[in-house]
Amino acid sequence: MFDYETYKLIWWLLVGVLLVGFAIMDGHDMGVGTLLPFVGRSDNERRVVINTVGPHWDGNQVWFITGGGAIFAAWPLVYATAFSGFYWAMMAVLWALFFRPVGFDYRSKIQDPRWRSTWDWGLFIGGAVPPMIFGVAFGNLLQGVPFGFDDYLVSTYTGSFWQLLNPFALLAGVVASAMLTMHGGMYLAHRTEGAIQQRAATGATLAALAMVAAFVGAGVWLRFGGIEGFVITSVIDPNAVADPLSKTVERSADGWWRNYARLPALWLLPAFGVAGALMAAVLVRARHTLSAFVASALAIVGVIGTAGAAMFPFVMPSSSMPDASLTVWDSVSSHLTLGLMFWATLIFMPLIVVYTSWAYRVMRGKVTVAQIQANDHTAY
Repeated sequence: MFDYETYKLIWWLLVGVLLVGFAIMDGHDMGVGTLLPFVGRSDNERRVVINTVGPHWDGNQVWFITGGGAIFAAWPLVYATAFSGFYWAMMAVLWALFFRPVGFDYRSKIQDPRWRSTWDWGLFIGGAVPPMIFGVAFGNLLQGVPFGFDDYLVSTYTGSFWQLLNPFALLAGVVASAMLTMHGGMYLAHRTEGAIQQRAATGATLAALAMVAAFVGAGVWLRFGGIEGFVITSVIDPNAVADPLSKTVERSADGWWRNYARLPALWLLPAFGVAGALMAAVLVRARHTLSAFVASALAIVGVIGTAGAAMFPFVMPSSSMPDASLTVWDSVSSHLTLGLMFWATLIFMPLIVVYTSWAYRVMRGKVTVAQIQANDHTAY
């Protein structure tokens, strides 16, 4: 139905939608986990916090799994290269995520304060570590990742794990961590009341301010701190068979800003990121918690969209072999594969949205200490 170029653009948008969906849906679960040891002061209060996300956190993992599957199927070279270069970082994410299912399932099985406190901190690790690592990964993408291809398109990563932990990437990690902590706090404020709600609102507000400061700081650093972007200088045929070695790429001081110069409307994305976070902080302090959650989600769209718009058409630029940088045009699967996946997505994506909406409608309302005390044998 569509030509190859159109499918390439569609899948760039769909992968972006999946990343945003993961950040909004599974991100608020992780944000709640990050706030758990600080918002809940007693065992019952912590059970309240856990029960706000306990019934649906695993359903929200669908966005994470689907996003990874989409990258694997739509951008196989990106998947292979990223999981090679970021191997230990991805392993750290998986190790952290291990704490989530066992923490939710086993935390309240034994009435021992030490047992429950241990799992509370395990849920904190499962909520706090992945966003930080994902942010660090994005920070490295903006700087370029040291990899190259041989004549058989076998990628070789020439960096090390510790190179990933550079100052700019760590600042990007702070942006991601604060963003999802803010989002989780907004959700927690909406689902709780009393002292827990007040602490959640305070934590969300502080995280929102930290996110704005780090986000603006990262933008200034990216523009004036000597970090060069990437620019394709050769002619590209968007309908050609994918070949990452068929182009010429150069580094430029304004590389990541050229799309904003060509299309000034893109500046709405960073504006949404900043304004959404600040508005969410104001709304949650005024007890307009649902509106605050929506504003927080808008901030997430703005932040992720800002990075995506800056890098387009690059997906994974190479700092050691710029011509081998992976882009929307040359890192994708075949025309047939993208087409089949597109139609499958048109069928299954609405089902996921409808089911998720129904589940949240059923589980709407406040979770209170009184409910926890009256239902002492609930799963969480």
